[in-house]
Amino acid sequence: MYKAKIQIVLKDGILDPQGNAVKQALHHLGFDQVKDVRMGKMIEISLDVNNHQEVESQIQKMCEKLLANPVIEKYSILSLEEMR
Repeated sequence: MYKAKIQIVLKDGILDPQGNAVKQALHHLGFDQVKDVRMGKMIEISLDVNNHQEVESQIQKMCEKLLANPVIEKYSILSLEEMR
């Protein structure tokens, strides 16, 4: 069994209205040193698979088919650890 952490963020050049709203809110709270905010999501998935390569393959398929929008988002596997 494996546990994976996947980060999904907007591609460079894609406008991030949620990030801009957070940046403005931080400025209103006095955090004027904040220059940019990009929002994303982090997903943890546990997979009942015993092969490391199969886990990576399954995660890529999940991201490409459902978890990320490949037109505007990019994803990366932050960690992939075997659970015992």
